[in-house]
Amino acid sequence: MEENHHDESFRDSISTIDAKGKRVFIFPKKPFGRFYDKRKLLSYFLLAFLIAAPFIKINGNQFMMFNVLERRFNIFSFPFWPQDFHLFVISMIIGVVGLALFTVAFGRIFCGWFCPQTIFMEMVFRRIEFWIDGDRAQQMRLENQAWDSEKIRKRLTKWFIFFIISFLIANVFLAYLIGSDKLIQFIEEGPIENESTLIALLIFTAVFYFIYAWFREQVCIIACPYGRMQGVLLDNKTINVSYDYVRGEGEKGRGKFNKNEDRKASGKGDCIDCKVCVHVCPTGIDIRNGVQLECINCTACIDECDTIMEKVGLPKGLIRYASEDEIVKKEPFKLTTRMKGYIAVLAILIGVFIGMLFLRNDVEATVLHAPGQLFQHEGNKIVNLYNYKIINKTTAEFKSVTFKLVEPKGEIVLVGNPFTKVPKQGITQGALFVKLPENELDGEKTVLKIEVYNNDKLIETTTTNFTGPRSFD
Repeated sequence: MEENHHDESFRDSISTIDAKGKRVFIFPKKPFGRFYDKRKLLSYFLLAFLIAAPFIKINGNQFMMFNVLERRFNIFSFPFWPQDFHLFVISMIIGVVGLALFTVAFGRIFCGWFCPQTIFMEMVFRRIEFWIDGDRAQQMRLENQAWDSEKIRKRLTKWFIFFIISFLIANVFLAYLIGSDKLIQFIEEGPIENESTLIALLIFTAVFYFIYAWFREQVCIIACPYGRMQGVLLDNKTINVSYDYVRGEGEKGRGKFNKNEDRKASGKGDCIDCKVCVHVCPTGIDIRNGVQLECINCTACIDECDTIMEKVGLPKGLIRYASEDEIVKKEPFKLTTRMKGYIAVLAILIGVFIGMLFLRNDVEATVLHAPGQLFQHEGNKIVNLYNYKIINKTTAEFKSVTFKLVEPKGEIVLVGNPFTKVPKQGITQGALFVKLPENELDGEKTVLKIEVYNNDKLIETTTTNFTGPRSFD
């Protein structure tokens, strides 16, 4: 049995593909236990958050939005515009570093407890499957069953419910992308008025249906890059869902349970080789083979193993959260140098991000010289044409925006309406002339300082260059 523990042949292929390269469908046993109950409570909370987040507004800002097309993002109601892209990038880097720190310390626990893919798969679609098709044995029997009335009824019911839920998920996903207000507007207008949106919605629905009805756990095994990161981030100090092979294998390996047997005297380990931990695994692996790519740390094997240990009168914890060093050397968890390094980097990034948030303006104004336009003479004045852009990141409309030339002395004349309106969370562009007396010019280029006001309230200050003749003799 010691030889089996070092047998690495199971790593030659993933658990969802057989020796011929064909798909192997997983029929996991329905889990029960203390960890599963905690995961259910957390999943219900996270599901409520995921569904409600794009429809919650704080100070007029959607709580979470990732509008890639317009390059507008809201994270916890903080709006990020294209001009704030550096802030968005730093926030993403903070997320990556934080996830790396979490993985170094606690392994792939994010996948089992917080990942939307796992939550929807295990706590929504899988539970519906248990309700319609039954537990592991019933599902396997139904899979091999002829297409009689029972199988057709169950399959059509399940597929229909899966489609409806996929359609609802697609709507929520679209609310994250285009904003909940637009989504509600499209729903009120009807599908005929928004055919392109309906097509996009059906494409998203088809993708989600494909993932949860067929691709399933392969998203975690094949598509998700996070699983590959484990090989770089995990070490012997990392807490994982682990099988205590020292205790489980003993001197002579595993063995079936015999009542009134002294397992220690016989040299057998505490593992009774019931394989329940394998049957309950949603990715189809044997946790007793050690840390594997497919393991998402869902704790289902912990709950099942604890139940079996309790029934046979052996101590719980044969499968538990533990590091390799804790199992082999009995060393408790402690912060390593690498973890401290990640914490330091994360603290610096968060500090920089907070500082940049405080320095961030709610209004941005740019005044740039019109390309290809030369200065003009107007009596004893020099005139330059400029294009201006005002970005309003707030949820209030600017109804009367004016410009004031602070330095040097001169005059600003807007092209068109002398007052400019800027919609909430919108952009206004236009043109203006700047006129300066020749005696105010500071050589060929003069720096202008311009203040922007809304109803006599200063909202932004900007600078630009004014071009003039080389000499005035």
